[in-house]
Amino acid sequence: MPLPTVEIETAPEPKHAVIWLHGLGADGHDFEPIVPELVDRSWPALRFVFPHAPVRPVTVNGGMPMRAWYDISGMEIAQKQDEAGMRASIAQLEELIAREQARDIAAENIILAGFSQGGAIAIAGGVRHATKLGGIVALSTYLPMAEKTDAEVAPANRAIPVFMGHGTVDPIVPMRLGEMSRDALQRLGYTVEWHSYPMAHQVCAEEIADLRRWLGARLR
Repeated sequence: MPLPTVEIETAPEPKHAVIWLHGLGADGHDFEPIVPELVDRSWPALRFVFPHAPVRPVTVNGGMPMRAWYDISGMEIAQKQDEAGMRASIAQLEELIAREQARDIAAENIILAGFSQGGAIAIAGGVRHATKLGGIVALSTYLPMAEKTDAEVAPANRAIPVFMGHGTVDPIVPMRLGEMSRDALQRLGYTVEWHSYPMAHQVCAEEIADLRRWLGARLR
């Protein structure tokens, strides 16, 4: 059973989809407001799918239950990674991709996007997906399970285009971690379009404009 989702269609009968994963403690409604700011009228019909992550205890927040794609054990988010939780969320992302394909959207017309924790799952799931996808948008995030990525990448997504945006003063996911993840992906042969912005752990208008241009080039 796929995760519950919020869905927005920009026009009837879309043949393109963006599956967008929220950050820790948020939900599928978090990025709803970005749609009217992001979408260009010239684009083809597009379905945005915003899933709600499962509720689970999060160690770094005192074990408080909240929506999370995986557990985080400490402030050094790339250390002691919850690999089991990450892989479970990747499997749930696979279900969402399959549902879009069942709704007559080709895999190569599906773009995976995510912010923070959601971006980590978008990258990890995107490069491992067996069928060629349209692209990955990774905002204020990092590459999880980095040391296992090369061995687990699906041949179909060895060349998937990646957009990464990060705040220069991000206190949650340090920009250095984002840069290291960008470099790791580039070493694996990925074309990463990297942008940094004078902001914290958030999204800004300049980033949305850059993302609009990047997405527009892939929505033909």
